[in-house]
Amino acid sequence: MTRIDKNPGNGGPAVQVRGLVKHYGDTKALDGVDLDVREGTVLGVLGPNGAGKTTLVRVLSTLLQPDSGTATVAGYNVLTQPRQLRRVIGLTGQYASVDEKLSGWENLYMIGRLLDLPRKDARRRADELLERFSLTEAAKKAAMNYSGGMRRRLDLAASMIGNPSVLYLDEPTTGLDPRTRNEVWDEVQRMVAEGATVLITTQYMEEAEQLANELTVIDKGKVIANGKVNELKAKVGGRTLQIEPSDRAQLPAMARALAEAGLDGVAGSQAVPDEGLLNVPILSDEQLTAVVGLLASRGFGITNIGTHLPSLDEVFLAITGQKPTVQDGFDENEKTDQVQEAAV
Repeated sequence: MTRIDKNPGNGGPAVQVRGLVKHYGDTKALDGVDLDVREGTVLGVLGPNGAGKTTLVRVLSTLLQPDSGTATVAGYNVLTQPRQLRRVIGLTGQYASVDEKLSGWENLYMIGRLLDLPRKDARRRADELLERFSLTEAAKKAAMNYSGGMRRRLDLAASMIGNPSVLYLDEPTTGLDPRTRNEVWDEVQRMVAEGATVLITTQYMEEAEQLANELTVIDKGKVIANGKVNELKAKVGGRTLQIEPSDRAQLPAMARALAEAGLDGVAGSQAVPDEGLLNVPILSDEQLTAVVGLLASRGFGITNIGTHLPSLDEVFLAITGQKPTVQDGFDENEKTDQVQEAAV
């Protein structure tokens, strides 16, 4: 299998979607979705409940047929070339989809054989992936006896059996503890470093910031924003000037001084006593200079100043009007099968 370019953005889109529409009865889960995933990069797909993210993954995996629109993955059309497409993708869904009664090794070997790997190659690939995902010692144990983190690692290993060039991760770390989540992040970054292209849906804003080169926000089946993380933060607008006074007791007086001064475009400063900070929303460097100058002229001592862009949580709230939720997606309660099973 030809591997994709390891340098992000050097090639064309590995995944290209145009005008994708999918209905569930009267509900339009996808409503004209357009997106591109560049070769060798990670696209994070975010959205509130009912956004259609999992539906998008299923269409791109050939597990669902769209009602209209086009999509190509690694050059293969999801409608006219499904069998070829399945050979170049891997999928890890939200729920462990391994056979509980089989051992970890047997699960990987079985998937390798379903992908038409010769017996020798399927055995070798199973051994390699068990070692890579730190599951060698549990290779002979039934999957039902694996912890949640071990099952997730086995799922990821299963998605890599065919050495895919495009990998779909549908909320891969939901329900995992922070340490195991970090292990999964490390493995995803390793996959990308080796040349894979990844589309990941996630409910964790930190996960999106850690992994994604670019983000696409979907709401009610439509793409409502896309771009790099900092680009989306800039689109929301504004920075927060954080001022640390030399005397925390002066925080309320500093906030009052700014409110009474009525500086152009500066409003809503907030004292945060627990952190010893005064947060002041600003839109420009000129406003920053004006705020600091005013406080200095009033005799307030300032130990430190800094600025920060909105958090990704704040961006999500501003764009969608909703906070990130624990359960995220249109049809997330249905179990997503391994895409390799669809290839049989």
